[in-house]
Amino acid sequence: MTAPGEIDAIAVVAALGAAAAFGVGAALEQSEAKQEKQAQPLDPRLLLRLVRRPKWLLAWLPEGLGTGLQAVALSYGPLILVEPMLITGQFLAIPLSVALNRRRSHARDYLVVVLGGAGLAAFLLAAQPRAGVDEPTTDGWLGVALWAGPVLAACLIGGWWAAGAARAVLLGIASGLLYGVAASLLKALTAQLSREPIGIFTRWQTYALVVVGLGAVVLNQDAFQTSRIAMPLTAITVMDPAVGVAIGITAFHEQISTTGPRLTIEVLAVLVMVGAVWLASTTHSDMRRQQPGDGRASPAPESL
Repeated sequence: MTAPGEIDAIAVVAALGAAAAFGVGAALEQSEAKQEKQAQPLDPRLLLRLVRRPKWLLAWLPEGLGTGLQAVALSYGPLILVEPMLITGQFLAIPLSVALNRRRSHARDYLVVVLGGAGLAAFLLAAQPRAGVDEPTTDGWLGVALWAGPVLAACLIGGWWAAGAARAVLLGIASGLLYGVAASLLKALTAQLSREPIGIFTRWQTYALVVVGLGAVVLNQDAFQTSRIAMPLTAITVMDPAVGVAIGITAFHEQISTTGPRLTIEVLAVLVMVGAVWLASTTHSDMRRQQPGDGRASPAPESL
C-alpha cells in the first residue's frame, strides 16, 4: 500500500505537469482566438471558425496531456490539493503569449500572477488539505448546482453586455467556474475508473463532463478574444481552484485546517487572490485587435 506522503507527491508532480501543459495550450489558443471576430458568450460558431486554424488545433495536444495528468493527480490527491496547483501554469502562459503575439510584456501582468500564485500557495500551506469521500451523494451534487448555477448565469449576463476588461474577467470567471465543476466530475470518474472502467459509460457524470467541458472551452475562447491574456487567464486560474476547494469541502467532504493562526492566513490568502483578480480587471491594455478581413488594427478598450 502507498504511504500518504507518497500519494501526495504523485498528486503534486502530476498537477504541476498538468499546469505546465495547460499553460502552453492557453497561450496557443489565445493567440489564435484573437484573430477571429469577437463572438457573444457560448456562441458555438466561434469554435467552428477556430477548428480551421492549425495552431489552435495544435493547442489540444498539450491540453489533452494536461487533462490526463490532472486525472492522475485527482486519483491520488483531493480536489483542494490538486486544483490550486494549476495556477502555476499561468506563469508559463503569459510569457508565451507575449512571444506569440509579438508584443512587449507589462510588469503588471506578472504582478497579478505573482499575487495570485502567492495567495494560493499560502492558502495551500496553511490549509493542509486532507482527502474525503470518493464521490459526492446526489444531495451533494444538487448543493453544488444551487450555488454554481446562479453565479454562472450572472457572469454570462454581465459578459453579454460588458466590453473590454470587464467582459474578459466576467467570462474568465464563468470559464473558471465550469473548469472547477469539470474537475469535480473528473474526480468522481477517476474512482469509477479504478473499480470498473467500462462503467463510466453508464454514469451521468461522464456526459455532464462533456457538456460542462465544452461550455468551459467556448467561454475560454470568448474571454481570450477580449483582452490581453493576463486578464481572463488570471480570473480563470483563480476561479478554477476556488471552485475546486469549495466543491471539495462541501460535496467531497475534504478537510482543511482552520485552527490557530491558520484561518487568519487562509482568509488573507483569499483576499490576496481577490486583489489579483481586481488588478487584472483594471490593467490598462495597449493591445491592438486585428480586424478580420482587412488586415488593419484598431485600439482595444483600455480599461474598465
